[in-house]
Amino acid sequence: MDSLIKLFFSISLFLFISLILGEINGVEGSKQNHHLYGFRPTKLFVFGDSYADTGNIKKSLSYTWKFPYGITFPGKPAGRFSDGRVATDFLAKFVGIKSPIPYFWKDYAGKKRLQYGMNFAYGGTGVFNTLAPLPNMTTQIDFFQKLLTAGDIYSTSDLTYSVALVSVAGNDYSTFIAQNRPASEFPGFIKQVVDQTEVNLRRIQAFGVKKIAVPSLQPLGCLPGATVATSFQRCNDSQNVLVKLHNSLLQQVVVKLNKETKQSTFIILDLYNAFLTVFKNKGANPGSTRFESPLKPCCLGVSSEYSCGSVDAKGVKKYVICDDPKSAFFWDRSHPTEEGWRSVYSVLRESLTASLIH
Repeated sequence: MDSLIKLFFSISLFLFISLILGEINGVEGSKQNHHLYGFRPTKLFVFGDSYADTGNIKKSLSYTWKFPYGITFPGKPAGRFSDGRVATDFLAKFVGIKSPIPYFWKDYAGKKRLQYGMNFAYGGTGVFNTLAPLPNMTTQIDFFQKLLTAGDIYSTSDLTYSVALVSVAGNDYSTFIAQNRPASEFPGFIKQVVDQTEVNLRRIQAFGVKKIAVPSLQPLGCLPGATVATSFQRCNDSQNVLVKLHNSLLQQVVVKLNKETKQSTFIILDLYNAFLTVFKNKGANPGSTRFESPLKPCCLGVSSEYSCGSVDAKGVKKYVICDDPKSAFFWDRSHPTEEGWRSVYSVLRESLTASLIH
């Protein structure tokens, strides 16, 4: 996602998207029915990227299996893109089940461990192929379908009390930028990403998954990779205009799908506003954390050529870590700390309570 700071912005693109947003703001602002669930979920199935991945990538292919990742939880590197727990873990905890086993580890898990669902998310991936040579979301859903077809772990009847988390955190867009595609094509590409997300949501729902939670895209312009240019002081509003287009189109899709199913099968987890709420929080909300410098990451390379966890050819550490990861919202240039995710889900608690428990 670091490459997001390279393009996102000609003034003409900014104005063009602003005009588009003006036409669809009515949908974005529409109220959702928050009384969505009349059941208590027993399984969680997860699809997506690094905001949801809990250890699917092989150790040889991911820096998340190296120190200092995982220092808060479980106390050592474990394949999560954070110092500790990530979105999947907090949603599972809220539902009241253990975090689902990563797909990669399914053959090493006992039957009891598999009963809570499965996590198919791979960090760095998108709805389309990205720079990461790993399973995109279509392939992840294929993995799920094969398990259902085989029937030896899950059957369609298991899905009656299941929830899916579908995370699309922006890797498609960083890939678009890395490919040096024209800025004028960006709005059309955003629509392609959301259209493919709709296809994915329809597939998951067709299997019989009872409810499907879809996070909105977080404010990419507030990620440390974007705010480093201002010494982590200000978000890049131009980038966030593009994010708002994605989220407005996603909201339209969810409204349409819920009308078709005649029930609120699909819900949006409003990560965009949850992130901004945490950034602005002054510690007044019970159970929430105040971050003194919310845009500054805890773990950072000593220069632009290094990143969190980098070492040189001699094994010398080329990164710095803050004294207390709990004091930081962001862990590295793209991902929240465990405490950051805890705060986000604290903000989401009211809507989650209404949608997942009642």
